[in-house]
Amino acid sequence: QVQLVQSGGGLVQPGGSLRLSCTASTNTINGRGVGWFRRPPGQEREWVASISGTDTTSYADSVMGRFTLSRDIAKNTVLLQMNNLKPEDTAVYYCHQHTSWGQGTQVTVSS
Repeated sequence: QVQLVQSGGGLVQPGGSLRLSCTASTNTINGRGVGWFRRPPGQEREWVASISGTDTTSYADSVMGRFTLSRDIAKNTVLLQMNNLKPEDTAVYYCHQHTSWGQGTQVTVSS
């Protein structure tokens, strides 16, 4: 099974930016769809954004215009750039592809 390794995240003030990355253990990121999900404290996991195999992106309404997905082919990595972060973006973020999940990354937005 492919392993997805995440990096990035941390603590940021409202209005700040963070970038999350998701790197696959094998060459499965390139040309294939990857999704991002998050689990806010005390809530169910929710979909955040997806990038298709042809690099078509889609976003949840709550992050539209603030989050951007991209693909770094050379590094077999998908990047989630998060700008203008809000306290309600606080959550553990997970990348997902097929049956594999990343380990999760904490994002905390607080002053």
